[in-house]
Amino acid sequence: MDQQAATPAYANNAAVPPAAEPLTTGTAAALAGGLMCLLSMSSVQFGSAFSAPAIAAYGPFGTTWLRLIWAAVLLAIVVRPPILRYSKAQWQTAGLLGASMAGMTLCFFAAIERIPLGLAVAIDFLGPLAVATFAFGLGWRLIWPLIAGAGVLLLAHDGNGWIGDPTGILFAFGAATGWGLYIILMKKAGNAFEGLQGLSMSLIVAAIVATPFGLLEVSRVTVEGVVAVAGLALLVPLIPYALEMIALRRMSTSSFGILMSLEPAIGALAGFVVLSQPMTTLQVAGTVLVVAASAGATATGR
Repeated sequence: MDQQAATPAYANNAAVPPAAEPLTTGTAAALAGGLMCLLSMSSVQFGSAFSAPAIAAYGPFGTTWLRLIWAAVLLAIVVRPPILRYSKAQWQTAGLLGASMAGMTLCFFAAIERIPLGLAVAIDFLGPLAVATFAFGLGWRLIWPLIAGAGVLLLAHDGNGWIGDPTGILFAFGAATGWGLYIILMKKAGNAFEGLQGLSMSLIVAAIVATPFGLLEVSRVTVEGVVAVAGLALLVPLIPYALEMIALRRMSTSSFGILMSLEPAIGALAGFVVLSQPMTTLQVAGTVLVVAASAGATATGR
């Protein structure tokens, strides 16, 4: 990142150093970033699939709340952000990103409680797809959301009828909105903070925002559950968010976007392997359309 571009965020905060310079985007760095993206996507989707027992036991809101608390505490111990030294602008950035994280995660886990993981991830990915499409103008690029929408429709039909309930689909669209905002705000947080400090602060805010929702299901939470969710918190959201932030310093945003377009396919695979959620030929075709639309929107927006 350009040093001068980071200066305004620290104008009133001399105690906090400017954000680190991004790494070069050479071949080795790009390969490392690509590997981080694949690890991030796999962690998110298989972590979500492995969360099914916890969601059934403690509810989607209770499970999400515990995840965010664990993620915030663990990263704060490692990063040790100087909370009292941040400027008002930095707090605002962390607050907005944290709120979008909380909303995205709460909605996503509420969705996968009600609809298949592959369908939930496909709908969820419409958020970043919309960001990529509208960022580069409308016109003929509107074909990509239309193709993705067709893919989602195929995923929502198992050959005999429509799957999932309306509430689950609404939650998935809520997660998509949160993910779109997350992408925009993560960029700002990366510019405003050094290293993983912005992520640490945002996770703290996300845990606070999720608290009222988590308290609705706190009666279902046990001591064993609190400990068990600690491992799940590493898979989602701590490790993926950290990997994505680091990966973006090693590769171009277009390459990053193309790789992330594999997430719906990985979600469908995780649902099949872990949750035994079978896919028909139409649903496989739907997954291919969503992946193709996401890759196409990113590639044509370079």
